[in-house]
Amino acid sequence: MRHVTIDCSDAYRLGSFWAAVLEAPLADDDHPGDPEATVRAPGVGLLFVTVPEEKAVKNRLHLDLQPQDRTRDEEVERLLALGATLVSDRRRPDGTGWAVLADIEGNEFCVERSAAERAA
Repeated sequence: MRHVTIDCSDAYRLGSFWAAVLEAPLADDDHPGDPEATVRAPGVGLLFVTVPEEKAVKNRLHLDLQPQDRTRDEEVERLLALGATLVSDRRRPDGTGWAVLADIEGNEFCVERSAAERAA
């Protein structure tokens, strides 16, 4: 697989958001106003393509993030500071569960527990 393609209203803006989320770079030739932007994430890239239609329903595909160097809750706080919004908090008092967030265009994604948290 080369990349996952995501339709959006502003490819550079949404690509920049996800580059910050994934702590991965945008392609060197991506600039504001471009119709496409690519995040070069490890494993698989994300390609954002500007389309005229707005998001109308729940995502049929979403990303599940697992933090590598911080806890799930620290990652949720970091993503909220980047502009994400909390859609559904499914974290449980015993430390299990996940959080459903939305990116700056309303696309939902989940934040799971880190591998260290799962091992504990």
